[in-house]
Amino acid sequence: MNRKEEIALHTKEVEEIITKYLPKEEGFQKTVISAMNYSFLAGGKRLRPMLMLETYRMFGGDSKVVEPFMAAIEMIHTYSLVHDDLPAMDNDDYRRGKETTHKAYGEAMGILAGDGLLNYAYETVSQAFFMEPGNVRVARAFAVLSKKAGIYGMVGGQTVDVETDKGEPVTREKLDFIYALKTGALIEASMLVGAILAGAGEEEQKVIEAAAGDIGLAFQIKDDILDITSTMEVLGKPIGSDEKNNKATYVTYEGLEKSKEDVLRLSKKAVESLQSLSVTNEFLIRLILELIHREK
Repeated sequence: MNRKEEIALHTKEVEEIITKYLPKEEGFQKTVISAMNYSFLAGGKRLRPMLMLETYRMFGGDSKVVEPFMAAIEMIHTYSLVHDDLPAMDNDDYRRGKETTHKAYGEAMGILAGDGLLNYAYETVSQAFFMEPGNVRVARAFAVLSKKAGIYGMVGGQTVDVETDKGEPVTREKLDFIYALKTGALIEASMLVGAILAGAGEEEQKVIEAAAGDIGLAFQIKDDILDITSTMEVLGKPIGSDEKNNKATYVTYEGLEKSKEDVLRLSKKAVESLQSLSVTNEFLIRLILELIHREK
């Protein structure tokens, strides 16, 4: 089995877990639920829940308590994409080769679908408290998830990104801030939650958070590269949008070749950090290395 086949097998496992938590499309509000599920089921790498599960397994976790967290982080990630595609934000018509939610359901329902996914994420993750009552790790993991998704994490990064789109100068300091929060925070949350739920120590959690930060930065730089080098057919969304919108990216500052080198450097740094731990997960290492070569 090659690396891509192995990842496809793990993706299928993750998909089966997280889709169990989707709401049923029924009741007078079924339109918004349908829009939520449309967005969630549009495809994707399922990278964040996969990173969470594999980090959890690396530290010896073997309970189903991680599952609601896996579904929740994908719901949060999906809601952020739904809102990111809106006319008030990036105004994109396609994502993952399909019409974006606001194009398929209308702008108002797109807004509500994002709202619904965010709220349902926390409704879903609350199930973990009932699965293991009294497990303090669940509360700690919940706190990490909440903070990394909010104003001190993803939303904070998106805020600065929106302000720069409206004409504010994009300094390198601001760009690093946007990348660390808008992209990196949810990847940090994914791996930290897995580590916390499995009982990793504080020093181990610091290593995980640092490695996840490097993975997040490498992931975003790779996105910037693909926006220049890929095609709509491969990427599933319009390319060249950063240049079209006069948006500064990592490639703007460092150039294409240096950006490619930094993706490799950051990925290898993350792998070395994980390999410094007393526990291992060889698939997790292979997954990180595969992200270097991804085409979408």
